[in-house]
Amino acid sequence: MLQHCTEGLFYYIIQNKQQYMVSVEKLTVRFGGFTLLDELSFLINDRDRIGLVGKNGAGKSTLMKILAGMDEPSSGQITRPRALTTGYLSQHFTQSDNSTVIDEVMLAFDEVIQLQQQIENINHQIGEFHDYNSTEYFDLIDKLTHMTERYEILGGNNCRGEAERALLGLGFLRTDFDRPTSVFSGGWRMRIELARLLLQKPGLLLLDEPTNHLDIESIQWLETFLSSYPGAVILVSHDRAFLDGVTNRTIEIVLGKIYDYKASYSKFVELRKERRDQQQKTYENQQKMIKDTEDFIERFRYKATKAVQVQSRIKQLDKVVRIEIDDEENATLAIRFNAAPRSGEIVAETEDLAVGYDGPDIISDVTICIERGEKVAFVGKNGAGKSTLVKTLMGHLKPKGKYKQGHNVIPAYFAQTQADSLDGNITVLDTVDRVAKGDIRTKIRDMLGAFLFSGEDVEKKVSVLSGGERTRLAMVLLLLEPANLLVLDEPTNHLDMRSKEVLKQAILNFEGTAIIVSHDRDFLDGLVSKVYEFGGGTVKEHLGGIYEFLERKKVDSLRELERKEIVTSESGLGKTEPAGKAGFEARKEMARQQKKLERDIEKAEAEIMRIEAEITKEEVLMSKPENASDTAIFKRYNNLKKDLETAMQKWEEAHAALETFMAVNN
Repeated sequence: MLQHCTEGLFYYIIQNKQQYMVSVEKLTVRFGGFTLLDELSFLINDRDRIGLVGKNGAGKSTLMKILAGMDEPSSGQITRPRALTTGYLSQHFTQSDNSTVIDEVMLAFDEVIQLQQQIENINHQIGEFHDYNSTEYFDLIDKLTHMTERYEILGGNNCRGEAERALLGLGFLRTDFDRPTSVFSGGWRMRIELARLLLQKPGLLLLDEPTNHLDIESIQWLETFLSSYPGAVILVSHDRAFLDGVTNRTIEIVLGKIYDYKASYSKFVELRKERRDQQQKTYENQQKMIKDTEDFIERFRYKATKAVQVQSRIKQLDKVVRIEIDDEENATLAIRFNAAPRSGEIVAETEDLAVGYDGPDIISDVTICIERGEKVAFVGKNGAGKSTLVKTLMGHLKPKGKYKQGHNVIPAYFAQTQADSLDGNITVLDTVDRVAKGDIRTKIRDMLGAFLFSGEDVEKKVSVLSGGERTRLAMVLLLLEPANLLVLDEPTNHLDMRSKEVLKQAILNFEGTAIIVSHDRDFLDGLVSKVYEFGGGTVKEHLGGIYEFLERKKVDSLRELERKEIVTSESGLGKTEPAGKAGFEARKEMARQQKKLERDIEKAEAEIMRIEAEITKEEVLMSKPENASDTAIFKRYNNLKKDLETAMQKWEEAHAALETFMAVNN
């Protein structure tokens, strides 16, 4: 599965009989005296789906730009067929502010449009001919035939349809097609560029963080599109679920070298751990050998009888190729949010709430109830009202309807524009140090390191940080706020895999309540137990995790289609669900009953863990010889065993009650 790419390409070609498109051989990139990429060699095959991974600064974007032909390596070569086309989605691009969305995307079909114009010109020339037996006439007919064939191969008759499907898949409305690109934000303009690039269908498609500004539905559409893409694809992404859905090969850049795995991202993580464990053992053995050799040299350096052996050991050390270990993820950081006092049972509750700005309401009839300890997700297309509702809940916008914040609720709010409020005149370290209080101040550098600020980075002034760096710094500050309600609007943008895992674990350990606006499915998986779906001017509640929601949504759509067909044909009988407010109240009551049953299970599990911990303590005491005659210990032990049986019985009863409830109500 794994091939270290410092080996020659010959063995790679023998083992991989696919036709390759691009050959990279001994590619090296140096900056001054620093080597970023060191003699990389690998092949890109015609149907590869490659995830390019590595920590920030490892050289991923540099390698992508070289493959795109935008930069040149210091040495080495890249071989590719002359006919191969390459498309690169950069984080920086330019679009004409004088064109509409559809016109900008239709630029993908430049060749098709040129052919269409040429075909029209030839048809016009043919129409003016009178000598149908002339050589010129037959030449025009032959030229028209070849051009028409090429036009049809490129799908010329369906260009507009393909452009519209791509735009709709990436979240645009039909009413957006004829709007100027100048009215759209940077995230939406990135989608326009992505649509154009996908429709060009280059043989080698290079995508650098394509999901940063996409919602869940758009990401899923992109996954489906790339799964049937006719060329090769290389992705840089921090969205684990997206990588798993698209890639079949992972290339990791580590300390200037690459490791090539024929596996998707999740399998790669397992294989990498095995490789690093083996590498660590080899490193430790080498370090022991080096120390033993150095000790021998030091011990016998001045003994004439050992001079030959000493010189031999010195030469041996000089020939040793030192093994380097990348410590990117060797340390596990346990970072927690700064918890505030306990809130009331109901944290936030709305009834028939409408939200918006000065114009028409963005969403209306919002009735939700978020209870203490819940972790919930707000999902939906961009512009569906997620951030607007969050701002209303935070008091930044005036609510139109009933909204009640619970007793003793202390919120901490992370907005997408949070970074704009940072003081640019002080350093990263000072920014955090001024907010941190108590024991947490001893972990400031660890916290900054978890969010990619290390070494000299902490001494940078905030004013010189990029937008992504400022966002990460704002996330560190949020960790220091005492709160019992976290409201996080797109918190994972600009975070790498490790930082996202640190943040996710901190939220899981957080004892309060959390509302998370996110399109990152892997981040939400196992984190939230309720999903609020935004769309069509309304908000729908779904119980369960993010993948349950996505699966259920597909089923619901089919059921809705079946209901419409039944109504249209006026035939068939079936069970109907309560509609309107009455239906919502019924579902709300069911949700509360289910939540109570789930809490009973959690309480039983907590009690079992407590008793088992007590039993372990007593067993330790019983094992000591001096306690052999202490009857009190044995009595406590037997009582705890009985308590454990009772707790286990309660746990089984709670599980049975929940299973019965779910069977009756599903």
